[in-house]
Amino acid sequence: MRYAKLGDTGLDVSRVILGCMSWGDASLGWHPWILDEEAARTIIRDALEAGITTFDTANVYAGGSSEEFTGRALRDFARREDVVVATKVHGRMRPGPYGAGLSRKAILHEIDESLRRLGTDYVDLYQIHRWDPAVPIEETMEALHDVVRAGKARYLGASSMWAWQFAKAQHVAERNGWTPFVSMQNHYNLIYREEEREMLPICADQGVGVIPWSPLARGRITRDWDAATARSETDEFGANLYLDEDRAIVETVGRVAGRLGVPRAQVGLAWLLHQPAVTAPIVGVTKAQHLADAVAAVDLELSEADLEELSAGYRPHPVSGHV
Repeated sequence: MRYAKLGDTGLDVSRVILGCMSWGDASLGWHPWILDEEAARTIIRDALEAGITTFDTANVYAGGSSEEFTGRALRDFARREDVVVATKVHGRMRPGPYGAGLSRKAILHEIDESLRRLGTDYVDLYQIHRWDPAVPIEETMEALHDVVRAGKARYLGASSMWAWQFAKAQHVAERNGWTPFVSMQNHYNLIYREEEREMLPICADQGVGVIPWSPLARGRITRDWDAATARSETDEFGANLYLDEDRAIVETVGRVAGRLGVPRAQVGLAWLLHQPAVTAPIVGVTKAQHLADAVAAVDLELSEADLEELSAGYRPHPVSGHV
């Protein structure tokens, strides 16, 4: 495994971040394909043994049970000071006006709930899961700053939003002497590259780390275009993210992978790791091979010709993933 600073901070993260949306208590109404706690523990243990130190979850994943499973496993298999734990706030956790969003009341309640579920005194990276148009950004940024000042989070991050919104949030923090965002968790992969227009340039210019979600396009990059999985058959959100025109790029991934003698997943992740703005992709894992491919991708060298071949033929997409 290799490691990199998260943007201009001193925080080292593994170049593969383990996404923890893949497990939890399915009885809470979450995705039917998620793994139970025993399977989650196996993956987390194997990830740690492979050198992965960075784990990303969210309060909303499986009604909070993803945080619980992740926290228990990390306490059993690692020292707290040796891992980077990231979680997120915004999604609906319960009925009522304060059960979701980025108000001061919601943030200060949800950080304590996340810490309780994770079984830790602090998270390394506390991220807003989306933009909240119903709350002034000044209120959100001050509340997040107070979370840091209280020692409950070391750094702050943001997730998918318009670049102007991200710039506004950073300006508000700078103007008031509050803690800024140091990372952007956005939707970026070989078949969805709209982030290259504005978000990636602003992150590169401002020294903000980029940790993309869905780096393999919900698995579309790893298999034949018409192949289905248990997840894809129930994934209403993912069904609207990609276009039939993306088939050509997926076929190119297969061609390059065949030439290099590696699985397609390694090529898709290696392409992302070759993009200068990207710090580390967040990889969801439900099988041992998924983890093995993610780790191997860190060392897979793609030539300039490979990168040009993979990047050719991209077609613009409607912006997606912000809500």
